[in-house]
Amino acid sequence: MTFLTRTGTALAAVLTAAACAASAPGAAAGGPSGTTPAARSAGAPALTGHQPCPGQPDVTCADLTVPLDRSGAVPGTLKLRTAVVGAADAPRGTLLFLTGGPGQPGVPYVQRIRGRLPRALDQYRLVMIDQRGTGGTAVDCPALQKEVGSSDTVAPTPAAVTACADSLGPHRDLYTTGDTVADLEDLRRALGVDSWTLDGVSYGTFTAGQYALTHPQRVRRLVLDSVVPLDGAGVLYEAAFGHSGAVLRAACREQKCGFDPARDLAKVVRRDGNGVGVFNLLVIASIIDPKLNDPRFGILNALHASAEGDPARLDGLVAGFSAPSDEPPAAFSSGLHAATLCADSRWPWGDASAPVEGRERALRKAVQRIRPAEVWPFQRETAGAQGIPRTCLPWPSSRPHRPAPGRTLTMPVLMLAGDRDLSTPVRWARDLAAATPRAELVVLPGVGHSTQSRSDAGARAAEAFLLR
Repeated sequence: MTFLTRTGTALAAVLTAAACAASAPGAAAGGPSGTTPAARSAGAPALTGHQPCPGQPDVTCADLTVPLDRSGAVPGTLKLRTAVVGAADAPRGTLLFLTGGPGQPGVPYVQRIRGRLPRALDQYRLVMIDQRGTGGTAVDCPALQKEVGSSDTVAPTPAAVTACADSLGPHRDLYTTGDTVADLEDLRRALGVDSWTLDGVSYGTFTAGQYALTHPQRVRRLVLDSVVPLDGAGVLYEAAFGHSGAVLRAACREQKCGFDPARDLAKVVRRDGNGVGVFNLLVIASIIDPKLNDPRFGILNALHASAEGDPARLDGLVAGFSAPSDEPPAAFSSGLHAATLCADSRWPWGDASAPVEGRERALRKAVQRIRPAEVWPFQRETAGAQGIPRTCLPWPSSRPHRPAPGRTLTMPVLMLAGDRDLSTPVRWARDLAAATPRAELVVLPGVGHSTQSRSDAGARAAEAFLLR
C-alpha cells in the first residue's frame, strides 16, 4: 500500500524478463528556532539542526527527537528528519503530507508534492516527515528487503521474516501506527500550531485517520487518497481480488480486445497455480499502468496467450514484477513494513499478541470461509498465500497497535479513489465514506493508486478541497 513503489526497479526487471517551498531557510520553519512562540513553552518538543535540505535551498530540513519507547521501558531516542516549506503564517495554515508503505520516508518526496499541489501550497506551509523506522532511522532487514522490497503481495520466506524480527528484538514493539501518531503530535507542538490539515496517501491514510481519531480537535480537514480502512481490515485482500475482474474487463472494453481477460485469468491461475504472482503483477500495474494499455507490458494479450497455451509472455511479466529488490531500506524499509503491518492489523488469529502456534490453522479456516464468488477470477486460496498474511504468520508475538479512542471522523474529509486501484480497492473508500458524516468521495475513472501523484484529476480535486 505504498505511496510510490519501486517503479523503476520493477520496470527494468519486467522489461528484461519479458524480452527473454517558497521562502528563506530560516523563515520556512518559523524562525531560527523552528517554532512559533506558542510552542516555546517549557517541555515542548523542538525541531533542531535547521539547514537547507540537500539540493533544495528553499526547503528547511530539521530533526524531531522523540522517545524510542514512550512507556520508558526501552531507553533511547530517535531523530526523525522533517522538511518544511513556506512561512509559519501561511494564509491557510500548515499541511502535513503523509506518505505510504508503511516503510516509505517523507522528506525525499517534498518536490514531487510541491509539483503536484502548487496552487494549494501557495496558501499552506508544507511539512513532511520521515516516520519512525524510515529514512535515516530505517529498519534494516537485509534478507526480507531483498525478497520483497516494497511489495505487499510477494510472499517472503519464513526465515527472512523471523530473522528480521530477531534482529529487532524488543524494539519490534515500538513501530506501531500509534507510536507514529504520538510522534506527529510532538511534531505539531514543535511547529507551534494549534491545528493543521492532513493529507495522507495509501498507508498514510491510515496514519492520518488514526491521528484524526486521536486528536480530532487538532485537525481542520483531512484528505485521504487511496483509502486504507480505519480498522486496518483487508489483510486477505478479498475486495481487491474480486475487483480484478472488473478492472480487466474495463480495460478490454476500452481496447476492444475481443476476448474476456477475466475468464482467461481464472483459467490460468487454476491451471498453473500462479495466483499470487499474477495478483502481484496486477497490483503493481494498477499503479504504473492502471488502464493496462502500456504496450511494453501487454498484460491483456499476455493473459489471453497464456490461456490459449502460450504462457511465456505472462510468465516473464510475473517474474519481472516479482524480481528481488535492490531498493535500500532508506528508500523503503521492508522491515518497518513488517513490524508495523503485523502490529496494526486485525488477523484471523487475533491481534499481534496471539501466539504463533495456531495461526496457520486460523488462517486456513478464514480462507475456507471466503465465498469463491467474492474473489473470482482468483481462487480463495490465493488470499491466504499472498504476502500480507505470509509476512505476519511467523512474526513473533508482539505489542499490538492500540486503536484510537475515536471511531468516527468528524472533520471535513475528502476521499479520493481510483476505480482501477487494486492496492486499496475503491470499495474501501466507499465503505468509509458511508460511515463518515462530513465525507466527500471522488472516484476517478481510469485511475489507479495514489491519485494525487499519478492523476491530474486527483491532484486538482485535492487542491479544490484544500482551498475551499
